Amino acid sequence: MTTISDTPRRWKPAVLSLGFRPFFLLGALFAAAMIAIWVPWFLGFIAGPAAFAPAAWHAHELLFGFVPAIIAGFLLTAVPNWTGRRPIAGWPLAGLVGVWLAGRLGIALAAHLDPATVGALSAAFPIVLAAVIGREIALAGNRRNLKVVLVLVALAAADLLFHYEIWQFGRPRHALAVAVALALLLVIIISGRIIPTFTTNWLKANRAGAPLPPAFDRIDLATVLLSSAALLGWVGVASLDDIAWGRPLVAGLMLAAAAANILRQARWQPQRTGAQPLLAILHVAYVFVGLGFLLAGLGVLWDDYDFTTAGLHAWTAGAIGTMMIGVMTRVSRGHTGRPLTAPAGTVVLYALVLVAATARIFAGLYPQATSILLPISGVGWIGAFGGFVILYGRMLLSPRL
Repeated sequence: MTTISDTPRRWKPAVLSLGFRPFFLLGALFAAAMIAIWVPWFLGFIAGPAAFAPAAWHAHELLFGFVPAIIAGFLLTAVPNWTGRRPIAGWPLAGLVGVWLAGRLGIALAAHLDPATVGALSAAFPIVLAAVIGREIALAGNRRNLKVVLVLVALAAADLLFHYEIWQFGRPRHALAVAVALALLLVIIISGRIIPTFTTNWLKANRAGAPLPPAFDRIDLATVLLSSAALLGWVGVASLDDIAWGRPLVAGLMLAAAAANILRQARWQPQRTGAQPLLAILHVAYVFVGLGFLLAGLGVLWDDYDFTTAGLHAWTAGAIGTMMIGVMTRVSRGHTGRPLTAPAGTVVLYALVLVAATARIFAGLYPQATSILLPISGVGWIGAFGGFVILYGRMLLSPRL
């Protein structure tokens, strides 16, 4: 990512000078606190903070709280580079943060508010963010990036669907699967843009003569389209149970998407990036995309809950969680004037998030070990995102070097 000029001298406090600053900081803090509450709540040691069941609250706040915050931090920082327009900063940025915080407060007070109010507070943030990002892209005539706006609008719709399903049925039925599919699709799209670019730049500077990742081509497009079709099938697979060929068709799409994503990543030269953890972690995160399609595809084929759960967490804790900690550290270092390298503390964050993802996947495959693996995963996740707050918090609050 090209580093656009930060504006610390114009905006005080510096935390309001670019979108990554408040949203990465608050998103990481929220991610750590959320799991610190959810694991003992799920295991029955404490009472939870919301009206929802533990699993529903956890999934909602991961997909509609944490994920949109990190997406906002990335997009509000990247869009000025895409459009050449001034970044959203100062009071407008503070207003966006306020909308996000209102959503979290609404969920926390859900037992004391009517469902429509809770749903409106929760879905307001992706709607407002889509409007802000869409305006910037439209004014710059940068129409090819409008697809991220469509994903944000769809995420808001999924959030509203979640609250409708809770109100009507007492549990989410389709909304969470839709949200996972949208978040993963965004990872697939954005990864195809940033990982080859970062890898090419690093190889040119450090591995002269090494093969470079190809530009976006038909293989990339086919992978995105195939992944989209597989995710669509995965979301609606339950409604295909009365059709004899329904599950095999969806499973075939998912296994094909697994192979396509593995092939796509192999073309990005991941094996040549191990010397730079700040870059290698993005490649490692993308491994979980293909792994999730493989595990979830087998779960659909065999109608196996354990494989389905493992695939789901390969996508969420693995692909989404790891990609976000990788992007957060890289963007934070680059946009505050630090070298694009990973000090020892940052490498520890990467190790912790990988422990969290691996333990959570195995907890799906071996549910009898959940009482051991879930706390291990929780400690790894809290350590990764809480550690980010500790190591990067001052950096995000201070002016650019």
